Amino acid sequence: MQEWLNRYKVPLIFGLLGFILAVLLVTIGFFKTLLIIILTGLGMVIGQYIDNNDLLKKYFN
Repeated sequence: MQEWLNRYKVPLIFGLLGFILAVLLVTIGFFKTLLIIILTGLGMVIGQYIDNNDLLKKYFN
């Protein structure tokens, strides 16, 4: 089972993401889903910037 999961990890992840996207589109609509995707991407970019520049370490020390 572990070998199968390692072999098909990427298709499983993207299949799950596609399912979540489909559920969001059906339940809350296109533009609200698009807003969630944009805000999630923006949060990832800001988090990566903070992590790369050690801003939290500087702030808490």
